[in-house]
Formats: sequence, structure tokens, C-alpha cells
Amino acid sequence: MSLTASLDDSSVTAAPGEETALPLRILNSGSTVEEYRFEVIGACAAWSAVEPASLSLYPGDSQTVSLVLRPPRDSTVLAGETPFGIRVVPTSEQGDTVVPEGRVTVLPFTETTAELVPRSSHGAWRGRHQVAVDNRGNSPATVRLGARSGTGRSGVAFAADTLQIEPGRAGFGKLRIRPAKRVWRGTPVTHPFQVVATPDVAEGQPPVAPVVLDGSYQQEPILPRWLPRALITAAVLLIALVGLWYALLRPAVKSAAREAITPDAVRSAAAAADKSKAPDTGSTGGADSGGGATSGANGGSPKPSPSPSPGTSDGGSGGGSGGGSGGGSGGAAAAAPTSAQVQVRDSVGGGSNTSTALQVPRGHTFQLTDIVVQNPQGDAGTLVVSSGRNAPVLRLAMENFRDSDYHFVTPILVPAGGKVTMTVDCRKVGKPVNAPTPSRCAESLFLGGTMRPDTAG
Repeated sequence: MSLTASLDDSSVTAAPGEETALPLRILNSGSTVEEYRFEVIGACAAWSAVEPASLSLYPGDSQTVSLVLRPPRDSTVLAGETPFGIRVVPTSEQGDTVVPEGRVTVLPFTETTAELVPRSSHGAWRGRHQVAVDNRGNSPATVRLGARSGTGRSGVAFAADTLQIEPGRAGFGKLRIRPAKRVWRGTPVTHPFQVVATPDVAEGQPPVAPVVLDGSYQQEPILPRWLPRALITAAVLLIALVGLWYALLRPAVKSAAREAITPDAVRSAAAAADKSKAPDTGSTGGADSGGGATSGANGGSPKPSPSPSPGTSDGGSGGGSGGGSGGGSGGAAAAAPTSAQVQVRDSVGGGSNTSTALQVPRGHTFQLTDIVVQNPQGDAGTLVVSSGRNAPVLRLAMENFRDSDYHFVTPILVPAGGKVTMTVDCRKVGKPVNAPTPSRCAESLFLGGTMRPDTAG
């Protein structure tokens, strides 16, 4: 090999932001003139260079070049030891490359910046801030936080008074300002304060000045200024609404109520009251007329008689005017409230099942006004309620209800001999809660209305 390259020192120390040179001796031990090129290998190649970049030597000559190290003063190059190499490449003989190796130690430095976020705060009870500290050095930094109040009328407390920050990172310290006294109303009070961020410096490094940040907290009154004005406005509005009610709305409501009580309305209310009392009056009249007829037949004192039936009322009507009055009242008394109920069970896939809840006797008409259907198991299928000659009144899907009731202002008339039936077609048997699954669908029907005797023309 016709090339010899050696470093004067295999280890060197470099300070960030400064320039450090390391000599490299080159010897041409060949028999021809040779030109050499230099390349720095390793992590320090980005901030290192060989000066000059190339060198020509006669046979037997030697010369020294310099490896110049310029580590930047920022957090991109961390403090500590970094290996490197210098590749010496002959121009004519590429295979005779020599790579001397060494180590460079980058010295640590400390540099921090800080910011108070926000610079000023406000509130009735306390103020909240954050101290953002950036570590711009090349080694981990320990920053101690302190604060002092400008007036002494408030206290400043940190959640943590020490921050450990990696190079190139930021740390955040939370602080809270609490006033010594409460301000219930009046002018806001401003509390200035200062935050001091002091980084710890390693032994042998120059001292670093602490960062001082100014901030303020504006203490608002607990009762805001607009509260009395809002209370006065609300009171005025309330008084105005009360006055409007007594002056305009209340007389208008009374007038409308008086106008609604017309003679027709009075007569309608009286007729309704008489109608509701008609059964009792008819029963009494029938008894009185029956007594009168008996008294007339015997020619003596009247004897007590039972309440008249429809047949008895008809006989009284043939006897005279008194008997006729009693017969009409007895017919009204026979229109009695009637109710009935039925339960239908049906199996799945076996066709529908029908049961009769009520059959109207001869000479009567049933006035159907209320229907209640129940599906307690939660079955699925079809339920049909029919009246008269199988005329459907309701057709329901059982999966849509558990209990359902219907009330008719105009009664549904079921003539004499007619039936009220319920038909169930089961598609799926439901399952009650916390109970075994039944084998068949089971639905119930309850109906209510008035059974009225037919009146001959």
C-alpha cells in the first residue's frame, strides 16, 4: 500500500457553536505523484469537513490536513461522544483507500425559553395559567418554577414546581392565582405577578440567567354589574304582565264565559240532567200507576206491588192514562247497562277460532259503546271483533298491542238475535316475562253498552 493516513489525536472535544480542528497526516509512500480526496463518515458528517478537500503529494512526501468540526448550537446535535471516520481515497488507485477513525465529544449546553399562557386571566374565584418552557439545549434540562405576587393580595401556586424536559421538547407547568379576599360587587381588581423559570446547570457549565415572565389576573366581582339591572327589568316585566292580565285578559275571559251561558245551553244542560234521572223517575211512576190501577180495581186502599216488568207496563198502558204513563216510564227503565267478556284460545296453524261474547235477546237492541281487548302473552296474529251479522267492528294485528281500549260516542247498534264475537287467528305464540312459553294464543275481550228494549211503532 502506497498510502499512510493517521490522526494526531483519536479523540477530540467540540463545543456547540464553535469550531474545532483535528490534524490528519497523509504520507505518499508510492513511486508516483498521487492526488487524495477526503470524505467524513459518521453522524458528524453533516457538520464536519476536511480542509483542503483534496491533496496532491510527490512520492515520499507527507502533508497535514485538518478535520474541522462545527457542531451547531441547538438541540439537533445531542451532547455526548460520537464516532467518526475519514475516508482517504487515492485518485489513481481506488483500492488503496484508508479510513482513520476517531471520536468527538460534543459538550453539553443549556438554553431555555419560556412563555406564560395566557398573559392575563380573569374570573371571580381564581385565575389559571400555564408556563410553557422550551429546552433548546442539547441535553436534558431540569427547570425550577417560582412565582411572586406583585401586590401581596393574592397567592400563586404551581401544580408541580419542577419540570424535566428532553432536548428539543417543551414542558408545561400549571399555576393558579387565588385572591386573598372576595369581591362581591364593584370594580374589578387586578393582581400582577411574576413567574421565574430557572434551569439547573451542570457542573463546569457557565451559569444561565433565569427567565422572568410577567402576568396579571383580573378579579371580577361575584355579583356582575348587570345583575341589578336585570332584576329590575324582570320585575318591571312581571308587573306589566300582571297588569295586562287584570286589565285586559281577565275581563275578556269572564265576558266569554258569560256569553257562553245562553238559554239554549241552559236548556240543553237541563235536558241532559233529566235524561240521566229518567230511569229512576220511570220506575217510580210505574209503581205509582200500578198502585193506582190496583186501587181502582179493588175499590179499597192501595196495596204494594212489585216493580213493573215490560209486560206489566204494557198492561198498564191498556188500562188508562195513568197506566200509559207508567208503561212508558217502565220501558225507559228497562234500558239497562250490560257488559260481557270472553276469552279465545287458538293454536298455531290450526285455522281461526271464534267465540261469542254476547247474544242480543229477542225484542231488544244492544248499544255497544266500549271495547277492551287484551293480549297478555304478546301473541302474534289477527284479532277480529264482529257485531250483528258478522260485520267486523275491529280488525287488529295482535303483535301491535298488549292492552287496547276503544270508546264510541255514537253507539254501535246490534239488533235482536245479533251476536258480538271475537275471532283469533294465531300465527305465533308469545312468551310472557319470567314464565314458560304457553302452547296456544290466548286473547280476552270485554265489552260494555246498554241493552234497550225495542219500541213498537
